[in-house]
Amino acid sequence: MANKVLRKVTHCIFDMDGLLLDTERIYEEVYRQIAASFGRPFSDAVRFQVMGCTEQRSAEITISQCQLPITQTDFLKRYTKMCHERLNHVPLLEGAERLLRHLHANKVPFALATSSGADMVELKTTDHQELFSLFNHKVCGSTDKEVANGKPAPDIFLVAAGRFPIPPDASNCLVFEDSPNGVTAANSAGMQVVMVPDERLSPEKSSHATQVLRSLEDFKPEQFGLPPFQN
Repeated sequence: MANKVLRKVTHCIFDMDGLLLDTERIYEEVYRQIAASFGRPFSDAVRFQVMGCTEQRSAEITISQCQLPITQTDFLKRYTKMCHERLNHVPLLEGAERLLRHLHANKVPFALATSSGADMVELKTTDHQELFSLFNHKVCGSTDKEVANGKPAPDIFLVAAGRFPIPPDASNCLVFEDSPNGVTAANSAGMQVVMVPDERLSPEKSSHATQVLRSLEDFKPEQFGLPPFQN
């Protein structure tokens, strides 16, 4: 991928699953088990299609693509039950805590913009409540009435930007994402986006990101006009 011009930013917006929290492998297991209960496979292609989508849209895609004989309501009941059994003790991903604490210490405003519902966010952050309290605010796409359309639509990032005490221009926001749908949403919102993709994702699926990194540990804030790490 050709080098892209990196612009100075003032605010940051973070996705959560697969970026800050190591939850994507658990979600994949849940989807795979639901599909398998009907004798259906759950392919990597479908997995990447649902990544970043709201819970409702993910159910719709999975039912359609895997040809499951189940309603969306019944799918989500199974999904919610299985998630509650698995998602209450999830670890942080590499570089996440360091970056969040660095931005907070340097008074850089940052928000969460996740497609999960508010109840799921509470569950997944059980072991990290103090860290997640550092966010200026959280936008939970599956339950927030102001988010009319989920990723890859730009709504969630525009709502997140609009809720800062002094709302910045979209061009002054830097989004952190792991999914192609999330990157598309950030681009559509007029924001730069740093992507930390799943290692199985083909390079062309991340080519629309402003910058692609192996992990948040590799992020250099000064490249976007933010205060550099001191260690």
